[in-house]
Amino acid sequence: MQQHMTFPYAPLFSAIKGGFARSFRNITIAAALSVVALSPAPASAQNLFSTAIRVDDRIITHFEIEQRILFLRTVGTPGNLEERARNELIEDRLKLAQIDLAGMLPTAEDVDEGMVELAQRANLPMDEFLAALQNAGIDQETLRDFTRVGLGWRQYVAARFLARARPTEQEIDRAMGTAGSGSVEVLLSELIIPLTPQNVAQVEAFIDEVRKQKGFDAFSAAAAQASAADSRENGGRLPWVNLSNLPPQLQEIVLNLETGEITEPVTLQGAVALFQMRGIREAEGRAERFAAIEYATYFIPGGRSPDALARARSIRDQIDTCDDLYAIAKDQDPSVLEIQSLAPADIPRDIALELAKLDPGETSAVVTRNNGQTLALVMLCGRTAELGEGANRDTVANALTQQRLETLANSHLAQLRADARIVE
Repeated sequence: MQQHMTFPYAPLFSAIKGGFARSFRNITIAAALSVVALSPAPASAQNLFSTAIRVDDRIITHFEIEQRILFLRTVGTPGNLEERARNELIEDRLKLAQIDLAGMLPTAEDVDEGMVELAQRANLPMDEFLAALQNAGIDQETLRDFTRVGLGWRQYVAARFLARARPTEQEIDRAMGTAGSGSVEVLLSELIIPLTPQNVAQVEAFIDEVRKQKGFDAFSAAAAQASAADSRENGGRLPWVNLSNLPPQLQEIVLNLETGEITEPVTLQGAVALFQMRGIREAEGRAERFAAIEYATYFIPGGRSPDALARARSIRDQIDTCDDLYAIAKDQDPSVLEIQSLAPADIPRDIALELAKLDPGETSAVVTRNNGQTLALVMLCGRTAELGEGANRDTVANALTQQRLETLANSHLAQLRADARIVE
């Protein structure tokens, strides 16, 4: 596999989201000079170097925040620049702490080389590059600090996560596959019943009765009565879903159904499911297929008890992304939260089924573990699309590696931030 990996020697910061090199890509002297008039009024000399934020035992000064705002403005960053500057500097302190702990702080020579590369990306000689920044009010030490963090973090992430991020030959093959010219969408109803050693006989009898019924209304009534899925509020009826979103194990089962037909019981972990076909149609455009699906699972004691479900709803209201779960899980046993990226075929069937219904950032509280004693709050983080036929194999391997490195680095940084003591 190593012959496919070129990431450690890739352009500076290319794999890290928000990388400082990318921000510099379009900088020009004119752009740098134009921000002078827009620069914020300088803080008083007395307060300029006072502490604005403390991150564990490291400080951020008002001067550093002002410098970062100038820098962000120079490279044309949109949005609330002060808020972004503060967040980036907090993350820089967290990164530096890890880089220092790992003994991976870049040397002065490394930083000099990194600054030269940034100037080259800006299509400027080094002296003109520094002059443009100086005219914008950006101190040369600010640039050095920026380069040191970005370079050190890139090296740290590669050393810590590269082995985990490399795709297998099979994963590269799968990513290079291509779907047909059209796609298939299915319209299903679902009935998902939690299964415990105590209710097996009762559930089996209920399922037998449901499968004997005819028509959509009878199935919907059963789903509304007994299903654990959120779709019970709509009689188990799901919206149109692309067939490729469903778990691979379920796709063939569904395609063999006639309209109105109900599947044999589908065994899930801690549950059993029935599906009824309500419709099937062709959709224009290629069916999107996924090389990997990233998702989070947060485990809540109590199974599907009212308290556990209420806890799931409360957490759902507090989070927007998978990284937000790190703050929820802070100071708890690490096993309470799992965030992973797996090929669709490797995801447990019950979780894969819930993920098929979700958009990134959405959650489901249907799945249980530990014989129904633990509720699993599942959140979809994102899907990595297959890259298509004809792509260079090395390019595909590097793309998969960088996608995974970015996921691992961002998750690690979010965990560091959740664990840190930050005083603003």
